[in-house]
Amino acid sequence: MLAHGQTVVQLMERLAPKHYAVEGDKIGLQLGTLQKEIRKVLVALDVTEEVVDEAIFVGANLIVAHHAIIYRPIAKLDTSTPAGRLYEKLIKNDIAVYISHTNLDVAEDGMNDWMADLIGIDTEGRLPLDEVHTDKLYKLVVFVPKDYRDRVLEAVWQAGAGGIGNYSHCSFNLEGTGTFRPLEGADPFIGSTGKLEQVEEVRIETIVPYSVHRAVIQAMLKAHPYEEVAYDLYPLELKGRSFGLGRVGKLSAPTTLGELADKVKKAFDVPFVRVVGDLQRSVSKAAVLGGSGAKYFRQAQFYGADVLVTGDIDYHTAHDALAAGIALIDPGHNAEKIMKAKVADWLARGLAERKSSTEVVASAVDTEPFRFV
Repeated sequence: MLAHGQTVVQLMERLAPKHYAVEGDKIGLQLGTLQKEIRKVLVALDVTEEVVDEAIFVGANLIVAHHAIIYRPIAKLDTSTPAGRLYEKLIKNDIAVYISHTNLDVAEDGMNDWMADLIGIDTEGRLPLDEVHTDKLYKLVVFVPKDYRDRVLEAVWQAGAGGIGNYSHCSFNLEGTGTFRPLEGADPFIGSTGKLEQVEEVRIETIVPYSVHRAVIQAMLKAHPYEEVAYDLYPLELKGRSFGLGRVGKLSAPTTLGELADKVKKAFDVPFVRVVGDLQRSVSKAAVLGGSGAKYFRQAQFYGADVLVTGDIDYHTAHDALAAGIALIDPGHNAEKIMKAKVADWLARGLAERKSSTEVVASAVDTEPFRFV
């Protein structure tokens, strides 16, 4: 069974929720339609004409990419221009394009966590470099027949509810008596039409982050035996988890700047890296930010990082960082190509769990625009 386009996007947005994106970022469906069955998904860093040709060749009718193909309003669609030719080829071949950019950067176990893992930043104590989103918290209150309490609790916990700080599976349970009278047309789980019923119930209270509240509600409704479920969702003043661009933390083991630069080069499979700083200096705490992150070197230094790994470092920023005493390693913007295999694997596993025959492949096209001579 082929997956519907919306199913693929729902999986993608479980990994990288759209509300994580930086304001104004061009994400989501950019061309085509998702109202169709998806034969094959091609995951790419950039959508170039070569990538579109690859999609046609492998039979993909959806491209999930990191970098947008439409950055600003289009005044006209001239198919004699490179951009117009690209859009024309996509439309003629019924290939939709969906973008996951800064929301994938910000997401937990997304782009910046993958990069941090590759260069050896410990997960314990790892923090965002620049906070852009704080999850709102809600309290879910639901009334459940006593014998179904554990079933409903397990369902909402599995969907992401119940976390408070470093604790999981948090809830409050209060026993009481529920009353109801099924009316004409009802199909009650307990009781009969027209008769007032009294049932031993449990009032369950638990914390739900906004980012997963829909999934938690769906899981709760599915696990609950009642035809009509009595529940409330209250907004709280408490702050939830913070998410942001980049990552900063201690390296698994101290090293030299030169050794770390070599590790970065190999980890991101790039021909060379540019380095700012003394190659023999010791580094024990590092920051990383995918894409163009040169302007974040002061935040990295504020968090105590010895080095920032990021792309597109300009000459004057390099001088400023050198004077400030923080090292820089630049593997280039194309280092983000690691997302191709990671996203393809995520989508493939999610579709397999749904017993879908839709295939997912990572693009083999090298979209690095620079050639090194």
